Amino acid sequence: MDAPELTWDDVIVPDWPAPPWVRACTTTRRGGESAGAFASLNLATHVGDDPAAVAANRARLRAGLGLPAEPAWLAQVHGCEVAPLETAADGGAPPMADAALTRGRGCVCAVLTADCLPLLLCDRGGRVCAAVHAGWRGLHRGVIEATLARLGCPPASVLAWLGPAIGPRRFEVGPEVRAAFLAQDAGAAEAFRPGVGERWLADLYALARRRLAAAGVRDVSGGGLCTASEAARFYSYRRDGRTGRMATLIWLAADGG
Repeated sequence: MDAPELTWDDVIVPDWPAPPWVRACTTTRRGGESAGAFASLNLATHVGDDPAAVAANRARLRAGLGLPAEPAWLAQVHGCEVAPLETAADGGAPPMADAALTRGRGCVCAVLTADCLPLLLCDRGGRVCAAVHAGWRGLHRGVIEATLARLGCPPASVLAWLGPAIGPRRFEVGPEVRAAFLAQDAGAAEAFRPGVGERWLADLYALARRRLAAAGVRDVSGGGLCTASEAARFYSYRRDGRTGRMATLIWLAADGG
């Protein structure tokens, strides 16, 4: 039996004050053709899923949501490189970056996650937008700051949305991770609480909010979900190991502004 078509009811739409022509969403596990550990809407080609299923899922994504172009998929490396998208994705080698940014209508920025934080940014005027892959390594290396610098607009005019990530009750890290953040910002101690033994529980949302606030971004929405706690809804690498990836997308529609 064929899987039902993917629709906007299968994705999470940001609740943020962006202009209506700034379109955005995060996918869930629902609406795809992958099986087993990857069921059902895995959108990543690098996790061991059947390539035909991933291709079908990406086609479902574009058709079901009416995307203006194929998303510009990145080769994510937990760094802070930002890929500017001047034109729609052309099917070439994906840029090695952890953020994508566009001022062009119809270019779809995308990041893939399964516990790391997907972060969306745009300006209040809806002239530029970006998608950011922000795991703890990317946060520590400055991916948020690098993307804000490339936006080229005053921080007070920036809107941010925090997509689904692993929550603070499930994200266990070693003492070296906490020490690395505290070396940059002593106040980051507020984002950690003791775990088992020498381990710590880290709050990715709180860490991202601190970075945004320090950069001057005040209008921050989203946060509060936990990918590791909702197995039926989200992929989670920490929970399952072998698993798929959700996509967080943002683009400037041609029919607005």
